[in-house]
Amino acid sequence: MKQPIAEPLTLPCGVVVPNRLAKAAMTEGLADARNYATPELARVYERWSLGGAGILLTGNVQIDRRYLERPGNVAVEPGTTDEERSRLQTWAEAGTRNGNQLWMQLSHAGRQTPALINKQPVAPSAIKLKMPGGQFGTPRALTEEEILDIVERFAHAASVAKETGFTGVQIHSAHGYLLSEFLSPRVNQRKDRWGGSLENRARLLLATVKRTREKVGPDFPIVVKLNSTDFQKGGFSSEECIQVVQWLGEAGLDLLEISGGNYEQPKMVGVEGLEPVFEEGERRSTRAREAYFMGYAARIREVATMPLMVTGGFRTREAMNAAIAEDGIAAVGLARPLCVLPDCPKSLLQGTMDQTPGWEKKLRIGPGLLGPNSAITLLKAVNAWGAQGWFCLQILRMGHGKDPNTRMSVLGSLVRYQKNEMRTAKAMKAART
Repeated sequence: MKQPIAEPLTLPCGVVVPNRLAKAAMTEGLADARNYATPELARVYERWSLGGAGILLTGNVQIDRRYLERPGNVAVEPGTTDEERSRLQTWAEAGTRNGNQLWMQLSHAGRQTPALINKQPVAPSAIKLKMPGGQFGTPRALTEEEILDIVERFAHAASVAKETGFTGVQIHSAHGYLLSEFLSPRVNQRKDRWGGSLENRARLLLATVKRTREKVGPDFPIVVKLNSTDFQKGGFSSEECIQVVQWLGEAGLDLLEISGGNYEQPKMVGVEGLEPVFEEGERRSTRAREAYFMGYAARIREVATMPLMVTGGFRTREAMNAAIAEDGIAAVGLARPLCVLPDCPKSLLQGTMDQTPGWEKKLRIGPGLLGPNSAITLLKAVNAWGAQGWFCLQILRMGHGKDPNTRMSVLGSLVRYQKNEMRTAKAMKAART
């Protein structure tokens, strides 16, 4: 008997996805110093394509190279050159080798642009991230003209994705990046038509979706990644999410990916931030489930007119099948497991794997390692960023033709990751001078 995760999925635009497993977006850091796609990106995506997932979502492809999520992001801007298009085409060919979908995730980092990239990022309002270590500068508020330009940049990048062989695009409006920032009343304190009411705060996202659809036509998948909640008091709430989902339904989306959190409250990777998690009365029965956002997705599904994808925390094949067969979820997103076992979707689909590896539990630093007087906030930060570095380094290894190395320590990974970021940023700045 065929299991639910192996069933094909027909999207509203008519595109058929071969199965219900998706490699969710993960930052790669494999672009060159000009933010062009590279052979290393093609290599790792070919490996993921052959790994069996029906959908591959790229990491953040930025629409403005002044505001990157990290050094090593690919960027697609107006004035795209023939060389850029050729490199994107090579990436797309490699990433669709197995007949799967390959969707380019389009993003603008907003105030979550590291100071290594830009000491003064942009945001809806001049409100700085509450993060230790001086990693992020104080942003300036975007002007009306700049906001309208951002809409056009998203649409342009989507058209380039289509022209170069990517089979769809995802507009990133989650995790505290720019479109997510506009949705949050905590970050967006504008007094013009882009701030205040939820209708105004959602205006940029909805305008971006509309303009992108105009550029790519009716038969090309457009997907949005949206926070179910920011998990912060005064942030984008689950009730607001439900209303935005209804508006997105009217805009004609092909899939909606449900996630949550941001850099200040990184629930998307199963980690609590430096402030208490604000969960808005989530049913306690959902907390015991392995998937982080299924409780929120159940409420969203009641109003959603588009298929839903849920990413975050899935580990067992049983839970993945149940999410589709019993909970009405259209696709299950897997991220970090594919950094360790890039072909685990194939094993799950064939029924030879019952559970993906859960390396996160091993990537913890005990208080004794940092000393008895260490602040708990420092421990949280080291754990979160160290684990992030560990997984990012695995992607870098695969891009360079190596296998993942699960014996790396979290502290050593954190140091190596930071060195790589500084080295990549230095090379990028040198290429721009």
